[in-house]
Amino acid sequence: MKVILFGATGMVGQGVLRECLLDAGVERVLAVGRRPTGRTEPKLEELVVAEMQDFTPVADRLAGYDACFFCLGVTSVGMTEADYRKVTRDIPAAAARVLAQKNPGMTFILVTGAGTDGTGTSKTMWARVKGEAENAIFEQPFHGKYAFRPGAIQPLHGITSRTKSYRVLLALFGWIFPVLRALSPNSVTTTERVGLAMLNVARRGYPKRILEASDINVAAGAA
Repeated sequence: MKVILFGATGMVGQGVLRECLLDAGVERVLAVGRRPTGRTEPKLEELVVAEMQDFTPVADRLAGYDACFFCLGVTSVGMTEADYRKVTRDIPAAAARVLAQKNPGMTFILVTGAGTDGTGTSKTMWARVKGEAENAIFEQPFHGKYAFRPGAIQPLHGITSRTKSYRVLLALFGWIFPVLRALSPNSVTTTERVGLAMLNVARRGYPKRILEASDINVAAGAA
């Protein structure tokens, strides 16, 4: 399997990249982003794209892949709705349009989050915009198209978030993950499980188009 990964330097993307590189069935990983990952691996290629709103100039570089794992994202804190939409909806939508043309047999998996609203009725800005992003992916004629809506994600294997506020929260409240797993195991997942679930869903599909944390954990266990 050949995989395109967006957002490989983020917390979720780092976890997905790790599992892709460890998986013997993954032949090649193309990491697409505004900056390089800084990693050198035999099956890792990088494509640095300064203008992420239009992928037509690099369309040929995006051909010949079986799956796209879209993990790129930003926090909505301090952002206007228009600016948040440019990153959260417009970038994956632009990528999906090109990828659907070049790889119609591809499986596209978009990471959004628990509470995402695909109906456009939520009063919460980020939930509406993430829902718009999901709908933009579902409109494309991919062989498989899924949205991952994880809740609490525990970073493993030395992975850290690039967002300072997340790092602070993890440093202060990282102890709570074992408690959450004990009290509400279906609301918690890990960076490792997200990566394993993506690989399994890309290979075998999943009965639901939208996967919550419990579904992600089930799909990871079946990998």
